[in-house]
Amino acid sequence: MNNILNTVTIMKLQQKYPFIINYFEENRLNVKGFEDKTFEEYLNHFSEEEIEEWGMDIKNIEEGLLEYISQMLGFLGIEEGEGIESLTIISGTNKNGQKENYDNLTINKSEIISIVGPTGSGKSRLLADIEWTAQKDTPTGRTILINGEIPDMKWRFSSNNKLVAQLSQNMNFVIDLTVYEFLELHAQSRMVENEEEVIKEIIEAANNLSGEKFDLNSHITNLSGGQSRALMIADTAILSSSPIVLIDEIENAGIDRKKALNLLVSSDKIVLIATHDPILALMADKRIVIKNGGIEKIIETSEEEKRALSRLEQMDNIIQDMRNYLRNGLTIDNGQLNVAMRRNL
Repeated sequence: MNNILNTVTIMKLQQKYPFIINYFEENRLNVKGFEDKTFEEYLNHFSEEEIEEWGMDIKNIEEGLLEYISQMLGFLGIEEGEGIESLTIISGTNKNGQKENYDNLTINKSEIISIVGPTGSGKSRLLADIEWTAQKDTPTGRTILINGEIPDMKWRFSSNNKLVAQLSQNMNFVIDLTVYEFLELHAQSRMVENEEEVIKEIIEAANNLSGEKFDLNSHITNLSGGQSRALMIADTAILSSSPIVLIDEIENAGIDRKKALNLLVSSDKIVLIATHDPILALMADKRIVIKNGGIEKIIETSEEEKRALSRLEQMDNIIQDMRNYLRNGLTIDNGQLNVAMRRNL
């Protein structure tokens, strides 16, 4: 970060780190008229007489600004270091204490992994191990590596740094804000430069996922379950800094599942989804099969399965058509069903 003071203009520094205005004010540094200069060039414009008269310590001012930026980024939970390129799950044991039937699995950025298995088999436990960045200290004894290394402890104990964003079917808001106010608060907390554009992008993406449209003036407490999940998926994909997204059974969430996954993957995130839905399972690059609390096998989605997925999606489109008939107060008969089948098959 040191070279930003002699390579980046003050204007760009202020755009990237709006809070440095406070540092300038507290240190009585009037940068007006020097916005197109670097901070180092600004400090160099002072004469020796001015430096002596005002008791300025140029080195301390530079170091102080860098430290201020670093502390504020930490406080706000904004990461500027190396991104998350991969997640590795090293085997532990199942509920009987037997070693899991694999050694390790590495998941790379922009990959989708589905997690399948009977209810109560341990799908949520695997998600919890990842969220906690387990180090052989959970019931499964698994170890989680980030970029091939033991993760920094900040991922476990800092309230500001979040490795994982978790989305589930049960997603309710308790604060009574409009959608705009909610997104505005999140955008401001992330200090995005183009706040209005980002908010517009999120609402458009959310409405592209949701079966029922809503706008920025809608109160989030009045959103339906599908609308709430669409909003949070769009917000997570576009604005959240969390590099890993864990999705726990959203097959009945009232959103376009394929669009939701494509949106998340296009944001360069690692996506893991626990599901009973064959469509979601086969959309993944690989699927983890859980039995008796342990990973039983890891299956890579084959070309044959991808062809089967295409057929399943066609059948799902027919079901979606029938849902729309019901939503619009229409009755369903064999003629309408045949039309939907001809359109989708």
